[in-house]
Amino acid sequence: MLLFEQIVVVISIGNVMLAAVLIFMERRNIAATWAWLMVLLFLPGVGFIVYLVFGQKLSKKKLYRLKEGEFSHFRTAVDKQKQLLESGNLEMNDPAMERHRDMIFMNVVSDGAYYTQDNSVRIFIEGNSLFDDMFQKIDEAREHIHLLYYIIRNDELGSELMNLLVKKASQGVKVRLLYDAVGSAGIPSRFFKPLLAAGGEVASFFPASFSFVNFRVNFRNHRKLTIIDGKIGYIGGFNIGDEYLGKKKLGYWRDTHLRMEGRAVYMLQARFFLDWNLSSPKRLAESLTLFPELQGLDKGIGVQIVSSGPNSEKQQIKNAYLKMIYKARKKIYLQTPYFIPDDSMLTALKMAVMSGVDVRVMVPGKPDHLMVFWATHSYLGELLKSGVRCYLYEKGFMHAKTIVVDTQISSVGTANIDIRSFKLNFETNAYLYDTRMAEKLEELFIMDLADCREMTMEEYLNRPMRSRIQESLTRLLSPIL
Repeated sequence: MLLFEQIVVVISIGNVMLAAVLIFMERRNIAATWAWLMVLLFLPGVGFIVYLVFGQKLSKKKLYRLKEGEFSHFRTAVDKQKQLLESGNLEMNDPAMERHRDMIFMNVVSDGAYYTQDNSVRIFIEGNSLFDDMFQKIDEAREHIHLLYYIIRNDELGSELMNLLVKKASQGVKVRLLYDAVGSAGIPSRFFKPLLAAGGEVASFFPASFSFVNFRVNFRNHRKLTIIDGKIGYIGGFNIGDEYLGKKKLGYWRDTHLRMEGRAVYMLQARFFLDWNLSSPKRLAESLTLFPELQGLDKGIGVQIVSSGPNSEKQQIKNAYLKMIYKARKKIYLQTPYFIPDDSMLTALKMAVMSGVDVRVMVPGKPDHLMVFWATHSYLGELLKSGVRCYLYEKGFMHAKTIVVDTQISSVGTANIDIRSFKLNFETNAYLYDTRMAEKLEELFIMDLADCREMTMEEYLNRPMRSRIQESLTRLLSPIL
């Protein structure tokens, strides 16, 4: 009995000390601090272990170190573009984008997101058409193939991709594959052996320091990028796995992905370059092969590639979302699989609808992560009270991360509208400044409404007590979900 009492005392002291660290030393967001204090209070001992694994903050020391002279021409180009934007001398292909010059400037300043206007962009909303196109382009590669994915499965689609990569590596094409250690945790090392044997290279982002223990498990590279010969780039919500073809229990998979050609691909390549050199002992060197001369369109689509991660305090992607919302005058159409906004995002959407903007939010009608699903519904109820129209997608699973504002500007990428994407994940989004692209994405949103059920205030108020309890509890934990 004495031993048990001693253990209880040690656990209690450990909880108190950790609580003191949370409150007085780490200076976290208040909501996140309270969430962790609740975990420690209601799960003594276990909560301490959960915090050690999931609660650690990532050092803000510079993770991405460039060698002297690397990307100097990019930095020079960004500085020059900043001056052109400040002076009002940067000409816009689409005259409607003059209104959004301040947003372009903000992304240039906060993230070095060089604005390119020579791009062609194609939208994909189904896995079969996306992967048919992507695999064809991979098969046509001559110099290199770079892939960065949060999830890669050891299944039919994953094997098809791996066989293709092995073929290209055997032909002498440089193949580099980077995957997230958490998102792809179940994939066996033998899966990559044929590619390594063929001369390809594989790296894992933030792998475990010790067997089965990863103290950086909370910081995940959620990006999904493919870059081929430095000329073709893919970005969006699709990972590599059979569920993204609609072959698993969630059924039909509705997502949004882009294929881009033009100088925006340079920005995707630079993002891969940085993540690869952070993760692999075989460092990439900047070269003309990686960034070849491109013949873009004279009057192409304006694109900024914006990235964010827990290594930065700026939350660049969230700030760009907020800028879009505050600029809205007519309508905001938003799709996200996980809707756990922070106060700034929630306030922005409420202010928009109270200003007469038609705000519509579409989320999945079926869950893939129950706690996130419950938390999402608590926030939808709050939006309904303000006049936002909320839709539950029921054809299958809605995984698209898109936002369209005033049929002028839009965003497609990897970041959800949730605190995890804003603060904890490494994410990348493409911000599109083009009325044609906005029209297409808006048409897709309207098309999806046919497969949705609109949630009403009456329905929300009459939900069962069990749902109310689930929503209340998960909302308290939303800053750390």
